[in-house]
Formats: sequence, C-alpha cells, structure tokens
Amino acid sequence: MEAVSKETGVPRATLGKLETAELKRIRSDQLDALAWLYDFDDETWANVQQLSKDAAERGWWAQYKDLYGRGDLPSFEVESSFIRVYESQVIPGLLQTSEYTRAVFTGTSAFPEDKIARHMDGRRERQAILEREYPPEYAAVLDESALRRTAGTPEIMRKQLLHLVDLAKRPRVSLHVLPFDAGMHGATLGSFQIMEFPEPTDPSIGFSETPTSLVFVEERDDMRRMDSMWREAHSASLTANQSIEFLERAIKDLGDKS
Repeated sequence: MEAVSKETGVPRATLGKLETAELKRIRSDQLDALAWLYDFDDETWANVQQLSKDAAERGWWAQYKDLYGRGDLPSFEVESSFIRVYESQVIPGLLQTSEYTRAVFTGTSAFPEDKIARHMDGRRERQAILEREYPPEYAAVLDESALRRTAGTPEIMRKQLLHLVDLAKRPRVSLHVLPFDAGMHGATLGSFQIMEFPEPTDPSIGFSETPTSLVFVEERDDMRRMDSMWREAHSASLTANQSIEFLERAIKDLGDKS
C-alpha cells in the first residue's frame, strides 16, 4: 500500500478505506492516478469514467465544469458537516454578496464579462449550503486586511459587511476577525479551507487556491499542520461578539465615507 501511495500520491489512509469500502468519495485526480497505475483496459477505464461522471452529474456543479473541473470543491462542501476557513485577502466565497463578487472579479483583467457572470452564478449555487434547514457548521477567521480592502465602492463594502454581521448571528456560523495588531501567526502563509464530514471514517480534506490551480490535501501530516495553523489564527483573533462589534464599527466608517 505504501508503494501505491508513493506512486500515485493517494494517501495511505484513503487507499485503506477504499479497500474496505469505507470511503464514500475520491478526488478525480486520485481516480485517474489509480487507473493509470493499475493499467485499466479500455473497457474497465470507460466504465470507471462513466460511474464517476454519473456521480458528479447528480450535483448542480456538473453545469460548471469550466469553473470547478469535475466538481471536487462544491461536492465536498455539500457533504461537509464542518467547514473552517482562514482568509487573508478577500471575503470567503460562501459569504460574499453578489455585488462584492462582481467587484472582486472586475478588479482584475484576467476575467472577461461572460466568465465573471459564470463565477457569480457558481458562487450563488455554492452558498446555498448555508441556507439549508440543517447547514454545516461554518467557522471563518478573517484577516483585517480582507475587511479593509475595498472591492468596488465603499457602499458595496458596507453592504458586504452588513451581510457578514447577519451571517455571524446565525447559530451555526461563527466569524472571527484577526486584527492587524495580532501580529504574526501560524496562518500567515496564505488562505485555506478545511472540510470535515459526518462519517468518522471519512478523512478531512484541506483546500487552497493558487492563481492557476485548486489544491486539495488529505495526508494526515498535512492536515495536522493545516489544523494547527487554523487554530493558531483562531486563538489570535477576536471573539465572536468582539468581531461583530469590529464589523459594526467598520460599517460606520464606510457610511461616513459614502
């Protein structure tokens, strides 16, 4: 099993759960790597691809392959019971207003108008998990820079921060502001997301985004490191009530500017 893990990059824990049928999900890149290693014949590989495709297309994300590939991120979010986020630059996607999302994407020349509209639609679909009768628990640590950096106009930011206050008052959502004066902390290297699942046998999955790719991790050591970084950032941040007060002061400041 260790040799297979080294050859494919699939964690040993994942391989073990696949062998015992305990695993309910596998990333598309891991499936490709295993098929290559075991040299599936054309018929077997076609059947595996079809099963994977059928499973993916049961979700709304099948319509957004141009944004999410085969849908790993939204499919994991939909199944999550607990999502933890650290965000250093922008408001997390699941918490964004439509106006803010548009302002973020129009702030760079990398996205044409039709692509921006697609991202806005896809983001709204992802956000639906927080509107479910039984949503996942969601905890976000937001660096102050993500709250101070204006996207679009002061009025767009004011509405975005008002939306954060509304979300922060929900029973299964907790938002924590990491202020500038907290200094350096364990998560300074970049934004990331941790997704946990209801079944104890399902490993947690970490996610981060680069300018060119979506990166998923689930190796035990990597997840332990990511968990430690999030907890350090959380420990250095304001309490939930202090964070709401911080947001309300920031909203007032933006109102004075508009």
